[in-house]
Amino acid sequence: MATQHSRSAARVMMAPAVFLLLVWMLVPLSMTVWFSLRSYLPLRGGDQGFVGLENFVRFVSSSAFWPSIVTTLMIVGGALLISIVFGILLAILLDQPMWGQGVVRILVIAPFFVMPTVSALVWKNMFMDPVNGLFAHLWRFFGADPVVWLSEMPIFALVVIVSWQWLPFATLILLTAIQSLDGEQMEAAEMDGAGPLSRFFHLTLPHLSRAITIVILIQTIFLLAVFAEIFVTTGGAFGTRTLTYLIYQRVLESQNVGLGSAGGVYAIILANIIALFLMRIVGKNLDR
Repeated sequence: MATQHSRSAARVMMAPAVFLLLVWMLVPLSMTVWFSLRSYLPLRGGDQGFVGLENFVRFVSSSAFWPSIVTTLMIVGGALLISIVFGILLAILLDQPMWGQGVVRILVIAPFFVMPTVSALVWKNMFMDPVNGLFAHLWRFFGADPVVWLSEMPIFALVVIVSWQWLPFATLILLTAIQSLDGEQMEAAEMDGAGPLSRFFHLTLPHLSRAITIVILIQTIFLLAVFAEIFVTTGGAFGTRTLTYLIYQRVLESQNVGLGSAGGVYAIILANIIALFLMRIVGKNLDR
C-alpha cells in the first residue's frame, strides 16, 4: 500500500515530465490562438495587427468550410467501417491454425508501416491509374471502360487508400482480443448446437466490443488529420478537401496565417468534441 511519502516522491519524479508535456502542448496551442486573433500575412507586410474574431467568422463563413467538415467525416466514417468489418474477418481468419501463420500475420500487418505518402503514390500509380493501373487492366479484361477513380469516385478512392493503411492496426488489436476469448465457452456453445454465426454474434462479437471501441477511438484521432493521401492524389480537388487540407490551403497557398490558425482552432474543437464523445463510449465499455 502506497504511503503519503511514496506518493509525494512519485509526484516529484513525475513533475518534470508533466511540465515538459504541458509546455509541448500549450506553446503551439497558445501560438495558434494568438495568430488566429491577428491579421498575419507573411508576403503582404507580415503582422498587420489585432483583428479579434474576424478570422474565425471569415473561416466558418467560407463556402468551403462545411463541405470540408462533411468530407472529413465521410472519410473518417468510411475508413472506420472498412477497418472494423474487415479487421474482424481478418482477425478470425488469422486466429485459425494454418501453414506459415507467422509469415502471413507479418504480411497482413506490413501496410501499417508504409509511409502515407508512399502508400498514396502506390495506389495512385499502380492500382488506380486509368491507363496503366491494375484496376484499369482488369476492367478492360472484362470488356468495361476503366474507372477514373480519383475524379469519378474520389471519396471512395481515398477511403480505400486510408483503410488499406489502417486495416492492419485494427486487425492486430482485434486479433489480440480474439486470442483472449475463452475456448471452453466456444466449445460449450458448439456442443449445445450453436452454429458458427450464432457463436460469432453471441460470443465473439460481444467479447470484441472493448477492442472495437479502442480501435474507433485511436483511429478517429489520427484519421481526422489525414493529409498526405489527399495532397498526393487529388490535391484537394473533386470535393476531397478536408478540414486539415483547407487549413493548409489557407496558410501556405493563400499565405494567410491568421485565417489558417483560426481553422486550426476549429479543428481542435472538432477533435475534442469527437474525442469526448468516444471517451464516454469507451468508458462505458470498460466498466462492463
